[in-house]
Parts: sequence; structure tokens; C-alpha cells
Amino acid sequence: MLRMGAAAAGGAALVGTAAPTGAQAAAPGGAKRALRAPVLAPGDRVRVVAPGRTPDPTLMGRGIEILRGWGLEVELGEHIYARYGYLAGTDAQRLADLNAALTDPGVRAVFAARGGYGTQRIVDQIDVSALRRDPRVVVGFSDITSIQGKLWREAGLVTFYGPMVNWNDVRTGPESAEALRQAVMTTAPVTLTRDPAETAASVVVPGRASGPLLGGCLTLLSTSFGAGDLPRFDGAILFFEDVDEAPYSIDRMLTELRRVGALSRLAGVVVGQITNSVGGAGEWDAAAVLKDRLYDLGVPVLGGLRLGHGNGQLTVPLGARATIDAAAGTLTVEAGVRPR
Repeated sequence: MLRMGAAAAGGAALVGTAAPTGAQAAAPGGAKRALRAPVLAPGDRVRVVAPGRTPDPTLMGRGIEILRGWGLEVELGEHIYARYGYLAGTDAQRLADLNAALTDPGVRAVFAARGGYGTQRIVDQIDVSALRRDPRVVVGFSDITSIQGKLWREAGLVTFYGPMVNWNDVRTGPESAEALRQAVMTTAPVTLTRDPAETAASVVVPGRASGPLLGGCLTLLSTSFGAGDLPRFDGAILFFEDVDEAPYSIDRMLTELRRVGALSRLAGVVVGQITNSVGGAGEWDAAAVLKDRLYDLGVPVLGGLRLGHGNGQLTVPLGARATIDAAAGTLTVEAGVRPR
């Protein structure tokens, strides 16, 4: 069946292996009890912080307008527009803003202003103590992957991989805003369907699998080995996406994950938006690399979901239990928030 799937995906020379047994698909280790924050409601205080680069005030204004349109009370971290080289303030300033948002009992959600770079400089000093007894919504993507992995490993907190407040209406239009709102302000499950226009849409190994959805930006995952923010993926659905990485670089990062055994006990793989991946003439493109590095893992693989740096970005809970049906092209994730 996997060989048929590989051929249908345009990878006749890059075939998969036998489908995993039920025991393999449910391999223990990656799963833990998920901690969910209460669903957001109008009137809730939410804090916007910049743990990486400095956001653009104009784009921030648009993002804040969207959050306020949902009835949320928006606050800004003290140093959100600070500058220290290419960072939004010194490490101490960015860490102080983040920890204040994670520990203030009145703050019900923490939204990242933007990514870029910087979270790995402060991730080891994040204070997770308050989250264990008082979980709150945390939203971000890209560089925020480090924070999300840390909060999962140390508190089991379900976070949200979705657009940040530095809002660009060209890249993230009304559908993106509504997907984010539904993810954090309702308790409905999240269902996404493969988009044929996405770079990784042809990357498919048929099969079904369930497990906690874990991962994020591939670059951040590959630079976290030996650190405390990389989740264990045993029994999990690995999700990844990336931007501005050549096909050979994606190959290198996935090969690194394979060599350290991080992909040896997966339940399945979900590939999001592989954005602006340009290779040399006559070389593999990004889809071919993904088929070569993923098809022999022996698990279902679903590519082409609008999660990541591309246009029309959607939102998904990380840490919540997910089910992929690769043949049907769907990913269904349990709600990342609980009723109040």
C-alpha cells in the first residue's frame, strides 16, 4: 500500500516501507498527560511579549486590533519595542517580560509578538512553576518553537502553533484570524486538510496514526539536541515546517534527527508549509528530499498542511492528541483548551 502511495505522490523511486502495526503506532514515551488552559473568553487579559526580534509597530497595531475585536483585553510587555542588536532588548529584558506574562495570575494568554531569533538565548531560564497550577494559553510559531518545547517537556502544557501579533494581512487574512480565534476561544477540535498548492502536498504515505502532535520549526528542532526544550517524539505525531531553507539543508536537518534516533519510534509525520525552498538546477526539490528522508520510516506521512511561514497560515494545538489520515489528507487535533 505504501509503494502505491509513493508512486501516486510522484515518488516512484522513493518508496515507503510496510505500514506500522498497532503496537508500533502506539509506542510509549512521547505521550504525557496534557495540561490545557481554560478557553479564552471576552474580557480576559492577554499579554503580548517579544522573546525574539523587535516587532513592527504598524503590524502590531493590526494584530492588537484583531485581538481586541474578539473582546480580549490586550497588554504589552514592558520591553516589547526595545532593541539590542537584532533582539527585542537584552536577554534579561526579554526573559523578564516572558516570565512576568507566564506568572501573572491575571493573564490568561501569552501571545508572541514575532519570532526571528532569540528564544534559545533565554529558554533555559523560563519559569514554568506557575503554569503547572495555573495554565494559560501560549501562542506563537517559528522561533517560539523553543518555548513551546520547553513548556511541554517541563509542564505538559498544550500550546498553539499559529500566527503572531505582528500581523500581515497579505500573508494571514481573515481565514487565518478565524482559525486562531476558534483554536483559543472555542473547545472544538481542529481539523485541517491537505492543500494541493503547498510544496509538500505530494508527500504522502497512506495510513492512519494517533498520538500527541509535537514539533514546530525544523531549524529550531535541529538546533535543540542536548537541550531541555526538545520534546521526545516516541509515539507522537511529528509536525515540522520551515522557511528559506534549501532542499539540501532540509535533508541535513532530517538526517540529523534520524541519526540521533529522534524519528525511530514515531507514530506518524505531518509536514506543514515548506516556504521558499530553492535548490540547484537538476537537484532534488524539497518534496523529493522529504520523500527520501521520510518514506522509509514505516509510518503514515501527510504533507501539504497550511501550518507555518506560508500564506494562509492556520493554527494547531501542540501537545494535544491528534489523528492523521494520510490517504484522506486530514489532520484532526483535539481541542487545545478546556471548558472554563
